Amino acid sequence: MRPPPFVDISTADAPEREGSVPAAALVPALTLAVHPQVDRVGERVLLPAAPGGALALSRAEPLFQRPGLSGGRPLEDPFVSRKAVRFQALPEGGVRVEPGDGSRVRVGELVLSGPWLFSADEVAAGVPLEVAGRVVLLLHGASPPEDGGEPLGMVGASVGLQRVRAQISRVADLNVPVLVRGETGSGKELIARALHQCGPRRARPFVSVNLGAIPRELAAAELFGARRGSFTGSVRDQDGFFQAAHGGTLFLDEVGEAPPEVQVMLLRVLETGEIYRVGERVPLAVDVRLVAATDALLEQQIQEGRFKAPLLHRLAGFSLRVPPLRERREDLGVLLHHFAREELEAMGEPWPPPSTEPWLPPALAVRLLRHGWPGNVRQLRNVVRQLVIGSRGQSQLRPDPQLDAELSASPGTPMGRPAGAPVPASDAPASAPVTGEPVGRRRPADIPEAELLAALREGDWDFQAAADRLGIHRTSIYHLIERSPGIRTAGSLGAEEIARVHAATGGRLDAMVRTLEVSRRALARRLKELGLDVRED
Repeated sequence: MRPPPFVDISTADAPEREGSVPAAALVPALTLAVHPQVDRVGERVLLPAAPGGALALSRAEPLFQRPGLSGGRPLEDPFVSRKAVRFQALPEGGVRVEPGDGSRVRVGELVLSGPWLFSADEVAAGVPLEVAGRVVLLLHGASPPEDGGEPLGMVGASVGLQRVRAQISRVADLNVPVLVRGETGSGKELIARALHQCGPRRARPFVSVNLGAIPRELAAAELFGARRGSFTGSVRDQDGFFQAAHGGTLFLDEVGEAPPEVQVMLLRVLETGEIYRVGERVPLAVDVRLVAATDALLEQQIQEGRFKAPLLHRLAGFSLRVPPLRERREDLGVLLHHFAREELEAMGEPWPPPSTEPWLPPALAVRLLRHGWPGNVRQLRNVVRQLVIGSRGQSQLRPDPQLDAELSASPGTPMGRPAGAPVPASDAPASAPVTGEPVGRRRPADIPEAELLAALREGDWDFQAAADRLGIHRTSIYHLIERSPGIRTAGSLGAEEIARVHAATGGRLDAMVRTLEVSRRALARRLKELGLDVRED
């Protein structure tokens, strides 16, 4: 019996964008990123939401706890002062910090000597605070307490991750295709596996296919199977991935790399539940739940004639977006320790015992928290492996010279401002010309795409230089690019286009950046991944 056709309950053709969680639904929170007791990492406390309410932070208060769990413990570190540092949530979403006579509070290279204000945008981006040189807290926006729920194999409790878990729970038991959108390295396959494990097909096969890794001329045969003799080298009948996944889930990663003929065949199977093996004229019914993923802007590919709009509509029976790591910095501490534990177990070495000094040095933790993470969770895992292996036999994690250089990018201007300082100008005209001089601090939402593009070009696609020109934080550049359809990222470039421009420019990195108009650092990483040599101009 032929399986029922896929049902289209499309929610949106475009990916979800940053800010889908209303700011009003969030409250400021402090999450432990470093503590001498490594098992404390990830505990948090919410600031009082009532007007004028304040939180006093000292050795003995408040109680930090795991999100969704009851109970809690104070910091209890003997080097943290008994005198309190006060945090107060402001009506517009910012936070006021008063160090008073309490523990030393450091923001980047600056030690706070008086009341300090952090804007709502800065809190949304995440502010690392080093307390007493021993503890690192991330000041960020969080949702009110919820039940712990099922982790679904995902580490973290950020708002973005909670949203993804909720979406998986809603759609996992439905026989509809799902399109997972997110940047490279953000964990799209993990989402696909969670959809499979939470659905009625969990006991059946889960087959994962990376379309970007299959030669284009073989993609149709690999996916749908082939009859013997249907192409050169075909000496026997071949089953495809759809048949291998019969009754279960087929995960197609990098679906934007599908050749045109494969796109037509995918559209047919989504509409009819039938496939044609290459070289055969008789259809074969298959029962497969399709989950596709992409880090590309498929809408832009449709405009360029490289992707079929009907296929996008069918693939996006339900769309969900995996947040990049920079949008879930409060998860970074628990992710880092999760990966570190896995690396230590693989090496047969013990988890670090309780110590008087933090295993992850606070200064290093702050650098990690402020890093841009263009490679997302995958990049973090590689960094953790480098740290753990490079620090064998030492009492603390220490970066080797190569990793130290990778993390040495300028952290940008200090976050926040003194409480007595005038409010930074944020009402500059949207069409303000871009010059070589930095402008006053502005709201990223006020910056149009044209001005962003001009700043990127003026700064030779160096994100920090562009951020300084626009008067915003470097992390806001990533958010603005993500919601600007006319600006590409290095991760969205196809290998063929990169190789073509590499040949035309002789591999000169600066020339490639000017031609492709993407981040210099990100393009250098893509070239390294593709095995292409780079020449410095």
